[in-house]
Amino acid sequence: MIIETFRKGKVKELYKRFADKGRQLPEGVTYINSWIDENVETCYQVMESDTIEKINEWIRLWKDVADFRVIPVITSAEAKKKVDAA
Repeated sequence: MIIETFRKGKVKELYKRFADKGRQLPEGVTYINSWIDENVETCYQVMESDTIEKINEWIRLWKDVADFRVIPVITSAEAKKKVDAA
């Protein structure tokens, strides 16, 4: 999961870039879905990638308009398997 905090005064620029260039995902990164808070200040995105390096490559393209926090997550089914195996 990626939590993006939009930089003050950069939201319009971010959306214009997205409209012009799309998500700009590197090969090996898959967008799943995203949610944005009602104040349009924070975006919560779920993406898949085999490596953090690919996620960081994507972040480098957007770091001028947002700050990022990456939280590795697993599905509920994967969590259940993990708990059952312990």
